Amino acid sequence: MSDFAALALAAFLTVTAVTHFLFPGYFRSLVPRWLPSPAALVTASAVAELATAALLFIPATRMAGGWTAVALLSAFQVSHLHAAFRTRARTGFLNSPWGVAARLAVNAAYIGWALAVTAG
Repeated sequence: MSDFAALALAAFLTVTAVTHFLFPGYFRSLVPRWLPSPAALVTASAVAELATAALLFIPATRMAGGWTAVALLSAFQVSHLHAAFRTRARTGFLNSPWGVAARLAVNAAYIGWALAVTAG
């Protein structure tokens, strides 16, 4: 995969991490209730996204960054899969059956993007 794709993924993860800090309430709402400390998990995921982005920005660590991104984005699928079992028609698009399906598909595409970066 091109350097551009890796750098674009790094930029995407950086922006996403910043949004975790700007809108923590939204991201806490995505954390399944059975996981402990939603606020700490949101902060930890933002820090992990920033660390992963840093790995992707540096050519010598780009491959490790790609694999780290795969793992991180795969971990995020847990919240989307959890939402699939508790969809509601009237709580907004992202929590509706179609919205959850879209979230799963988009996150799967992000995982594919990260996998493509690992291919070099």
